[in-house]
Amino acid sequence: YVLSQSTHTNSYRRETFYVHMRTHTGEKPFMCKECDSSFGQKSSLKTHIRTHTGEKPFMCKECDKHFIQPSHLKRHMRMGTHTGQKCFSCKECDKSFSQIYCLKRHMRIHTGEKPFLCKECDGRFSRISNLKRHMRTHTGEKLFSCKECDKRFYQISNLKTHMRIHTGEKPFFCKKCDKSYITLSSLKSHMRTHTGEKPFLCEQCDLSFYRKSSLKRHMRIHTGERPYSCEQCDSSFSQKSSLNSHIRTHTGEKPFLCKECDKSFSRISSLKLHMRTHTEEKTHTGEKPFSCIQCKTCFSHASSLKVHMRTHTGEKPFSCKECSKSFSRISSLSTHMRIHTGEKPFSCKECNKSFSRIFNLKSHMRTHTR
Repeated sequence: YVLSQSTHTNSYRRETFYVHMRTHTGEKPFMCKECDSSFGQKSSLKTHIRTHTGEKPFMCKECDKHFIQPSHLKRHMRMGTHTGQKCFSCKECDKSFSQIYCLKRHMRIHTGEKPFLCKECDGRFSRISNLKRHMRTHTGEKLFSCKECDKRFYQISNLKTHMRIHTGEKPFFCKKCDKSYITLSSLKSHMRTHTGEKPFLCEQCDLSFYRKSSLKRHMRIHTGERPYSCEQCDSSFSQKSSLNSHIRTHTGEKPFLCKECDKSFSRISSLKLHMRTHTEEKTHTGEKPFSCIQCKTCFSHASSLKVHMRTHTGEKPFSCKECSKSFSRISSLSTHMRIHTGEKPFSCKECNKSFSRIFNLKSHMRTHTR
């Protein structure tokens, strides 16, 4: 028994020695199958695997919190969360902490100190955890994968936000209306439609925007940038939606269907143009069963009467989210939106010019016929 115990002790010491030597040699024989990470110790790999599985086996007996490794649980217990004892106070503000290192870390907010330097770029960080997270942008390492689709993320918080797309969860509610959003930033952006705040100003003209993305899209009007290129031909576009419409000319896809007949169209504008042929058909028969009680004008379509009634009520239900203008027709809003987006869907077949309105294209076409 003594010999067996001695052999076991020697084996343990030898294994401990080999593990220690890897700190010098840099050898990392234990590889994660989920990502490219490797480790010097099997226990380190086991702990790392939990970042993929979400397993947190170490539970605090005082509360419901769980942790990936015992050191995190110990740190949680030391923080005075349950005892309420916070001995270390900040002299700059009212905050107090249970541990001196927490106070020191907090003080960097006031001093602006960022001691953790990225060797790949000039980035500096106040916390080592922030530096580690930042380093993934250089290595391309994405530890956190979505089980519903193939997407991977640098941070677990980004994965949690992404998961709401699959679950349909929208935890951020607008108190002014019934709308809800996946992210807090989306809610904040929406709130500007109520407050009228437009913090994103174009330096080239007087237009301002609720969203930074809208300003970025608008700037392409001034720069002429067309980042969306067609792989089938040499055409390029300032907006992805314009590229998607163009792609249909190659694929033959026509998703916009006329409810009056079997015709379908690649663009919504083409469908709207086509719908007028049905309106004209009823006009030729003379049938106008829908009359206005205000002025006795009659219409062949109920939708036409509904639009007409707005001339009496002054109702303009279609509002622009980028500015304070509103319109009685959705088609008028769609045309107006091109001022903000820079979209020019009407292209001249004779030259490379494109226009936001069809009558501008028709006017331009006369320059070729002269």
